[in-house]
Formats: sequence, C-alpha cells, structure tokens
Amino acid sequence: MIIDFHTHTFPKELAGRAISKLAASSRARNYLDGTAGALRASMEEAGVDYSVLLPVATRTGQQEDINRNAIEVNRHSKETGLISFGGIHPENEDYREILRGLSENGVKGVKIHPVFQRVAIDDIRYLRIIECASENDMIVITHAGYDIGFPGEDFSSVRRIEKMLDIVKPRKMVLAHMGGWDCWEEVEERIVGRDVWLDTAFSLLPIEPAPGTVRGPEENPPLTGEQFLRMVRRHGADRILFGTDSPWSGQKEMVAAIQGSGLDEKEQEAILGGNAGELLGIRAPRSMEL
Repeated sequence: MIIDFHTHTFPKELAGRAISKLAASSRARNYLDGTAGALRASMEEAGVDYSVLLPVATRTGQQEDINRNAIEVNRHSKETGLISFGGIHPENEDYREILRGLSENGVKGVKIHPVFQRVAIDDIRYLRIIECASENDMIVITHAGYDIGFPGEDFSSVRRIEKMLDIVKPRKMVLAHMGGWDCWEEVEERIVGRDVWLDTAFSLLPIEPAPGTVRGPEENPPLTGEQFLRMVRRHGADRILFGTDSPWSGQKEMVAAIQGSGLDEKEQEAILGGNAGELLGIRAPRSMEL
C-alpha cells in the first residue's frame, strides 16, 4: 500500500492561476496542473492508493468552504483515493468549534502553514490550535523549515518548532519536509528523535526549475542519500511518512527515490504506506477495500 501524505489540489477554475503564481514565486516546476483529476491520473501511474490533500486557509473565513469541501471529498475516498484534511487559520477565534466540527465529521487532521498564514509556529494562536487538535485526537501537519517562495523567513524555523514541541507536546504532529526544509542539519541536531512524524515531501529530489527560470545545482540542494538514511534510522522508520508535495514533485519519481534509497524492504513498506495507514486508520490498499 502506498499513501502520499502530502499533496495539494485546487478547484478547477482556480488551479491555473494558483499554480502559475506559486511557480513564479518559487521558480520551481510543477509536475501537474493542480487539479484533482491530474492527481488521480498520477496516482494511477505511480501505484499510489491514497493521497492526502492539505488545503491551507490563508485568511479567516476561508476555512468554511475548505472544510465543507473536505467533508465532501472524504465521502468518496474509497472510490477516488483522495482524503482531505481540513483548514484552519490561527486567527480563527472559534477554533474549538471548527476542530470539533471537523472531528465529528470524520476529518482526520488539519494543515497549518506558518509562512503563508504569517504567524510563527510558537505563537499562542497556533499553540492553542495544536493543543485543541490533540484533545480531539486529530493530526496536525505543519510546513516546517523555510519556504522556497519566502527565502529566510523563520515563521516555522527549527528553533520555533522545537519551542512549540516543548510547550504543547502534541499527540499527532507531522512536520513536513523531513522536519525542516532547507535546514536539515539543524533538524538532525534538534528534531530527530522527538515524538513527531516527518514527511519526505520536497526533500529527496533536485528542484526542477520552472520554464524560463534558472536554478543552480547549489541552490536549495535536496537531502543527500546518506543523510536521509541516517535521519530515518535515527528517528525511526516507523515515524517517517511518504509525501511528495505534488504537484511540486512527481509521485512516480518519489516512489522510485524511496525504493532506490538503500532502505530495506520493511522500512520501505512502513514509509510508503504502513505508517500513514496506521495514523489514518486505513487497513488495506484501496483495491482491496472497493
């Protein structure tokens, strides 16, 4: 079973504009057009059973449409393979009601993005959301480390993540991008071994430049194979989740990267889907559940 724990799609009428804007700010190539249909075709090609959609509320009020859509997507997960998390903004004063409503409707988790939401991960507004999510037995996945479109901004730096973990001690926290994009040495020193899950999104393959842009080989290099193996084995393969950040990485390419990483068969099975299945309560590949 393969579960991609970190993907993004946009409504068909918004996808082109959203992808174009993000590709321009990041200078990174998109592998897909950002629609759910393109993601499902990619899953079929790559042998991915389920993909977790991670919407981000960039302003208060957006969560209403995001969460209504998440509940609807999840009604059809066995047919489509798509599972959606909810969205919440740190300035949502009614965060308790939002999280309780999501939990009661079977939504397994929420995505937060300190850089896009312009609030530091160790701010009280996030701390109370993370604590409340734990009370509702929900997963919180956060962007971790720097963001390719906002160089140097430390809203979710390793230092701030470490402080958050010390204060809140969340039950089901996933740190995207192997715990801190583009600052993996610091992750090894300060995060590896903590009681969190790390996902592999946008961390193992070189960044392909967007058309018309240039990226040098030294600019935001991915994890080396040696460092990835070291981090996995120090942290524990049972706490690593396969994620691609699709449409910004190819699912087929990322599956191949895990399979060719030097991990043994048991470690690969855990990372590619076993760990996510346990976290999400999925017992078998989708083909066996239909």
